[in-house]
Amino acid sequence: MPPPPDASQSTQQPATPGTSNPDSQIPASAQPSTSQASGGQAPTGQAGQPANKAQTQGKDATAATKSKPGNTSGTSNDRLFFALPNFLTVDKNGNIIPLTSGQKFKVVARGAFDPVQIPWYGILSAIGQAENSEPGYGQGWGAYGKRWATYAADGTIENFFVGAILPSMFHQDPRFFPKPEGSFFSRAGYAVSRIVVTRGDSGRREFNVSEVLGSAISATISTYSYHPHPGYHPEPGVDVPYVPSDRTFDNTVSVWLSQMGYDAITITLKEFWPDIRRKFKK
Repeated sequence: MPPPPDASQSTQQPATPGTSNPDSQIPASAQPSTSQASGGQAPTGQAGQPANKAQTQGKDATAATKSKPGNTSGTSNDRLFFALPNFLTVDKNGNIIPLTSGQKFKVVARGAFDPVQIPWYGILSAIGQAENSEPGYGQGWGAYGKRWATYAADGTIENFFVGAILPSMFHQDPRFFPKPEGSFFSRAGYAVSRIVVTRGDSGRREFNVSEVLGSAISATISTYSYHPHPGYHPEPGVDVPYVPSDRTFDNTVSVWLSQMGYDAITITLKEFWPDIRRKFKK
């Protein structure tokens, strides 16, 4: 992916005092000198154009270049439903410049620690508490706080492994490039396929090891570290059912597949979000 053209190369050459204007019959001796131009009239370039206008055009060209998606930072400021960070979704318009490792970590951190994540994890925790997911946490505000911390840790760890750590190690592009056209099923199939197919920093299509392996690593860390400890009776001495441990291989695989399923749904929303956004604006 070639770098964007240097905007400084698009500006005109500096004015040369003492040369005649090709569009005018005024002799060179009658044209103002550099000192006179600086006092009242701007010096002219070879095309008879004021230098300050040429500089303005150069700045406009630079701004136009930067406005093309993928030409500068390579990320976006978009948000799903005008709230959730969607900074790694960019259009294919313009040059697609590979992200450096530093840029990958920066954009993932920007989304992972966005303030909107606080209420988002709160909603997920409330749903989990209502469903009594992972009963080892129990009920009450203390259990709700544990569930919130768990959801926040799960999301942050997975985002960094899938979007920054492994893409940097395997030189893969963590961004999502929506399909510009096609039928609903064609675009939906394309979006879901991004779970196993991705773009390398070289521009070639590759197996998405960052997503598959990253989700597996985060599921393993989640299951065997801060999730409920091994099985126990919730209330010692009380005749209640035994709560089995969640720290099992089967549960790890279940969490891994669930994470990839949620990611597939999220990517599909990213694919159709521009269409939904246009309807909202109308």
